[in-house]
Amino acid sequence: MEHSAAIMQDAGKTVEKAGEQSSSAAPNKNEQSGETSKGNAYDEDRKANEQNRRKRKNEFPDSRQRFGSKGGRGDGKRHQKGDMGRGEYFRNEPDKRAKADESRQKRELDGNAKTYGTTFSKEEIDAEERRPKRKVAVLIGYSGTGYKGMQITPSERTIEGDLFQAFVKAGAISKANADDPKKASLVRCARTDKGVHAAGNMISLKLIVEDEDIVQKINEALSPQIRVWGIERTIGSFSCYQACDSRWYEYLIPSHAFLPPHPSSWLAKKMEELADEAGDRDAYESRQAEVKGFWEKVDEEQIKPTLEGIDEDIRWDVVKALQGEDEASAKAVKSDADVEQTFKAGKSIRVAGEDANPEAEKTEEAAIIIQEPAVARSAPVEETAAATAPTEDTEPVVDSMVDSAVTLPDLKPAETAVQDEQSEAPKPVDTRPPAPQLSPEDADRQTRLRAATKRLRNAYITAKRRYRIPKQRVDRIQDALSRYVGTANYHNFTIQKTYRDPSAKRHIKSFVVNKKPILIGEGADEEKSEWLSMKVHGQSFMMHQIRKMIGMVTLLVRCGSNLNTLDQAMQEDKYSIPKVPGLGLLLERPVFDSYNNIQAVKHDREALRFDKYEKELETFKQREIYQRIFREEEERNEFGRFFNHVDNFKEGYFLYVTSKGLEATKYKAVGGGKQKSLAEVEGSDGEGDGKDEGEE
Repeated sequence: MEHSAAIMQDAGKTVEKAGEQSSSAAPNKNEQSGETSKGNAYDEDRKANEQNRRKRKNEFPDSRQRFGSKGGRGDGKRHQKGDMGRGEYFRNEPDKRAKADESRQKRELDGNAKTYGTTFSKEEIDAEERRPKRKVAVLIGYSGTGYKGMQITPSERTIEGDLFQAFVKAGAISKANADDPKKASLVRCARTDKGVHAAGNMISLKLIVEDEDIVQKINEALSPQIRVWGIERTIGSFSCYQACDSRWYEYLIPSHAFLPPHPSSWLAKKMEELADEAGDRDAYESRQAEVKGFWEKVDEEQIKPTLEGIDEDIRWDVVKALQGEDEASAKAVKSDADVEQTFKAGKSIRVAGEDANPEAEKTEEAAIIIQEPAVARSAPVEETAAATAPTEDTEPVVDSMVDSAVTLPDLKPAETAVQDEQSEAPKPVDTRPPAPQLSPEDADRQTRLRAATKRLRNAYITAKRRYRIPKQRVDRIQDALSRYVGTANYHNFTIQKTYRDPSAKRHIKSFVVNKKPILIGEGADEEKSEWLSMKVHGQSFMMHQIRKMIGMVTLLVRCGSNLNTLDQAMQEDKYSIPKVPGLGLLLERPVFDSYNNIQAVKHDREALRFDKYEKELETFKQREIYQRIFREEEERNEFGRFFNHVDNFKEGYFLYVTSKGLEATKYKAVGGGKQKSLAEVEGSDGEGDGKDEGEE
């Protein structure tokens, strides 16, 4: 056996030696014959590439580049879960609250911290009893007057800000979570803008709701402008924003908004002129039959006696001011709401020293009618009725639109000047030109102008508030609103959307006007103002969509237009549609039918419905919303000023309401009674020319 093993060992050594000799001889043979071994060359190239790759990786400065975006072993920069799965990572229970606190503390050190709630000391937090939080839906209503909208911000008074503070005071949110709404998972159903009201809205979050009287405690900590209707337990994954199926909105508008433009206004003259050119005069007059002669009767019975009591030397200036002949000018500003528009200066007032050439005058964008702040500038004494210091009869200037009749000077009240003198803060440099010094005669004339203008304006306002809309007019409004029902393209009813944008298509479930108007005011019924309520139900709405929808209907009805124009506005052509004042808009209620019918039934939760609080909701609407809307309109006359501006806007952007339709908007007045196409006017941006964005 030993002999056999020795023989096998010697044979193995012989085979190995022969293999070494053959491998060393093979290259010499290939070099002599010029042949290359493909297999050996491939292996050598592969090894060389691998060595080069390893060499390059060893030269990388850190393991992130060496091992990819997730990092490798020992990578302490990012993606710390790179070497573990999701399950393993979350089983380690990462402390998200500690991470958020660490991030907040870092922002505080950097001076970038934002405080949304109340911060309590560690001792106060430790002393508080720990109680469980539950996911709930909070049904609320509020009047938006005086608030900077719904969404909470660190430096402004908002609806959510007051609500969150009330939750903390009532004990519905613990002191440990009182410094940040995110800790309570706060989500809003619908975000309303500055000054917009809501009879019904909702937020979802985690609250401590063990107390039976928690709703009462929260309401006691709130102002009367905000009410909590109820709190309902929901499933843990509920989000009122995602679960909302549709929304109801209401818009209140005075019925005199549907009166035709005054015959002396620029728009009224263009309507008659273009009706004659289009051969549509009879049809146009038939659409205005129920309001025919209204203004003529008012002028004869109410305005004429008022004018006779005005001094002759200022009578024409007063009439001219009320007709919009001397509109206050607006500096170029950029709107927060309509960011696609650039507002330019007014069209008919020239500042001293400017070129008197009509074609050199600045033109005012149609967007200025879209309720944005306008900054008044000084004008020549002979052209405006507002160059004197404010008096006790002075009316406040509406921030949404400069009054066409009275433009107040940029003067500081005496008490403000005293405060500025006592303040140690640096005063801003006033670069405005000094106000002109008036002679005693001119000052007396301006005082009489102011008083007479106010008296004549009040006569017109009183006449409009006594107007009662006929049934035929209301039926025509409903006919126009019904054309919105269904799915349509609303690119003309919002901003920054083209016809080809899929998101411009929206579905309207219903749009109705209450045929029983609301009478508001004191005294006899004939002394009260009449309002109409319009309610729209839709899946979702874009920015300004509702106000532009109502603006379009109001323009068409008051101007006796063909309602087919509304259908065409939902087609590809471009229309400039003004949005009516936001004063009358309120969120009626959101709808959660899908959640109520499926998730609430499945998990034995209460349905989320506002009709359970119908009585309280209607009382709140009458007291806190309707009355505020009516009172603001009485004080500021926003609707009257808005439509006065539209009627005397001497550009062609809104002439689609005439008998010529969209064709009439392709021309604009440039002075001297001449007209040019929009493309021919220097500086025209093509707005209202009936073309899509991007077309030449």
